[in-house]
Amino acid sequence: MEVCDLRQQLLDCKGHALVIGGPGSGKTTIALKKAVVRIGDGLAPGQSVLFLSFSRAAVARVGEATRLEVPKVQRGMLSMQTFHSFFWTMLSAHAYLLGAPKSLRILLPQDEQAKFGTIKSKNRKDENPEWQAWLQERERLFREDGLIAFDLFPSNAAQLLERSAHVRRLITQRHPLIIVDEAQDTNEHAWRCIELLAPAAQVICLADLEQQIFDHLPGIGPERIVAIKKSLNPLEIDLGAQNHRSGGTEIATFGQNILLGKVRGSPYVGVSAFAYNPKLRTLSAIMRMSIGMLQRAIRKSTGKYGKNVAILTHSGASAAKISAALNAEPKPVRHKLSFDEAEAILTARFAAFLLEPKREPDRMRDLATALDLLATAKRANGLAAAKQWQAWALAIQAAGKAPKAKFVQAVLGAMDELRAQGFSGDPARDWTRVKIALRAAGDEHLTEAAKNLDYLVAFNRGKRIGGGLGAVWTRDGQYTGARQVLDLALAQDQILGGVDDPLGVQVMTVHKSKGKQFDGVIVVREGRHDGEQMVSSFVWWGDEPPYHRSRKILRVAITRAKAHTLMLGPIWPSCPILGQHKL
Repeated sequence: MEVCDLRQQLLDCKGHALVIGGPGSGKTTIALKKAVVRIGDGLAPGQSVLFLSFSRAAVARVGEATRLEVPKVQRGMLSMQTFHSFFWTMLSAHAYLLGAPKSLRILLPQDEQAKFGTIKSKNRKDENPEWQAWLQERERLFREDGLIAFDLFPSNAAQLLERSAHVRRLITQRHPLIIVDEAQDTNEHAWRCIELLAPAAQVICLADLEQQIFDHLPGIGPERIVAIKKSLNPLEIDLGAQNHRSGGTEIATFGQNILLGKVRGSPYVGVSAFAYNPKLRTLSAIMRMSIGMLQRAIRKSTGKYGKNVAILTHSGASAAKISAALNAEPKPVRHKLSFDEAEAILTARFAAFLLEPKREPDRMRDLATALDLLATAKRANGLAAAKQWQAWALAIQAAGKAPKAKFVQAVLGAMDELRAQGFSGDPARDWTRVKIALRAAGDEHLTEAAKNLDYLVAFNRGKRIGGGLGAVWTRDGQYTGARQVLDLALAQDQILGGVDDPLGVQVMTVHKSKGKQFDGVIVVREGRHDGEQMVSSFVWWGDEPPYHRSRKILRVAITRAKAHTLMLGPIWPSCPILGQHKL
């Protein structure tokens, strides 16, 4: 059957449907057209079509498509949410039905990591008694204190829907059509939620099994598509390997050939390679040359330079190394690094404390609090310094005087300086003042703390944080409760915000790139030692020939590009996945 006929079948379908297709095949576009049809058929006041996806980046991508596919007058009847925001809306209103307190708060990831970050074991986490004890404590925090971790959202949402027909009815009356993006990556609890809503709402699932790169996580696997078919008995639409994202190129073809292990003897339009000798060039020079090559290729094919390009790598450590290389020269390459945020956000809580009003009589107590906050930030990454800082905080609380240690005196000096200067009431200027004071203290740990505050701004969260701090200053003439303001802004960002993909150069892991698209991407290959020899970083740990998991992950990286993909790697070691491809 022709693809256009299949699309019309979906538009006419009154029951459940499963749309399968590769990257850029038009799954999102046809789903939005289906939403337009349903809205056109008539929605009651207060009703909307619900579009669910996992990542904020994917929601941003859908938002961009919405502006093209959905008439302006109908956009207000399309509710685009992440699974987490959907679950939070449900739980914050009804978690008391599960025995939790009526007032629910989020246990932010950085706080959770600070609590369990020091749990180390040679065994897997789930076999570690300390980890099991933490899981029990996490449940207690939810049931007794109303503090819920993100990981507990899906299971408790599923439990709530199973117990309450009233909550199911409320949701399906409000959302008669539910579109589930990346359905192949729903875990057992997220899928159970959809399954429970399906009897009273139409469900459209969008899936690509070959993009299931999170199948190492619990509850995610190829059985999900089987479960969707068994539970929904849906109309099945297979869009195949059509490519609308990178039309006019062979990027999708290259990605598909990588996945299938198929080698052809000619180059691919929109794909190139840069092989370098690491002994002859620095990483800084290599990355600058690569960005230049990518931008020239994008301009050659589109007539203009790319507005947003990504450098994709296999690990967070590699991303951090590349970021450092881009910052290494006198003129750094402006970029945004997507990495583990826990320490940066916990350090921001320390900075927010420095903004709070201080009194001379509380000087030692404030110093103890500052050290405790810094220790929490370091403890998130399991660093040994945290124990000493915590010990100093306890000693100050007990004796009421500061140890002579250089680090303690540096923290005290920065606090005294800020208290003497005062603040202006402009949150951006005062945040910068805190960073300057930390750098001026002359201590490497406080300099690192200032750097972490720069990262937070790079996450584009400053507007939400600044708005909260500005409102408090307007009310009180000081930053009363700045830490609470920060936590609220971050919680809102985790659930509701942060969906706009920033422009410019972005550095991230392949896994963080899923659901995103860029004008161009640089896919970075490195050599890593597997304990016996140097191997290609494109081959993931534990993957055996024919490297199906590694091929799936590499395909995701390759197909993030709209105009051009540049494969960057050393001349040695060779890569068994790239093989004899001509690029």
